[in-house]
Amino acid sequence: MQQRLALFDLDGTLVDRQTAVRDALTALCRAHDFDTVTEQWLRNQLVDRANPDNFVRLRRVFGLAVPAGQLWREYVDLMVAAVTCRPEVLEDLARLRAAAWTIGIITNGAGDIQRAKLAATGLASLVDGVAASGDLEIRKPDRRLFELAATRCGLSLADGGWMIGDNPAGDIGGGHQAGLRTIWLRGRPWPDELPVAHHVVDDVTDALTILLNETWE
Repeated sequence: MQQRLALFDLDGTLVDRQTAVRDALTALCRAHDFDTVTEQWLRNQLVDRANPDNFVRLRRVFGLAVPAGQLWREYVDLMVAAVTCRPEVLEDLARLRAAAWTIGIITNGAGDIQRAKLAATGLASLVDGVAASGDLEIRKPDRRLFELAATRCGLSLADGGWMIGDNPAGDIGGGHQAGLRTIWLRGRPWPDELPVAHHVVDDVTDALTILLNETWE
C-alpha cells in the first residue's frame, strides 16, 4: 500500500509544553532554593526552548555552585515527569498509522529532552522517525531538518506529505519550503509575509481528522 508522510511539531502541537515547563521549573527552583530573580531569569530563558547551554549561563550569571550538567539532567527528568499527551491524540495517531500513514516528528530542541518526552508520553511507539534541531545544530524552517525527518521515516520529501504545527514561520513556512502541504494550529500571530496554510485548525485532533479523511490519489 502507498505510504504517505505526516510530520508533526512536538511542543505546543502534540504535547503541552507550557504547563510542563511551568511545573518542572517550579520543582527545580524549589529543590535548589533559587530566589525570585534567579527563577524568573530561568523562566524567561526557557520560554520557547531549553538546552544545556541555558543552565551553563544560569550558573555563570548567578554564581551557582551546582554543576550546570546536573541542573540540566534534573530539568529533563522533571519535564519527563510533567509532560503529557492527551489520550485522544494518541488514539488518532494510532488510527493514522493503521491507515498506512508514516508519522514523523520534527522539532526544535535538544535531542535528549525531546526523545525523553516522546518516550514518557507514549508517542515514541507511534512515530517512525524523529528529527530534533540539536541533531544537526540547525532549526526549523531550515529545509535540511525536514529532509532529515523524512529520511528517518524511510521516505523522501520528493514523495510529498504534510507538516502540522503551531509555529507560523518554523512549521508552516518551513513546510511550504520543503514542498509539503500544511496545517496550522491557530494561536500565535500570523506574519503577513508568509503564505497561508492549507488548513487552519484550533486543535491537533482537528488536523488528524483532516488527514484521516484524506483520499488516496
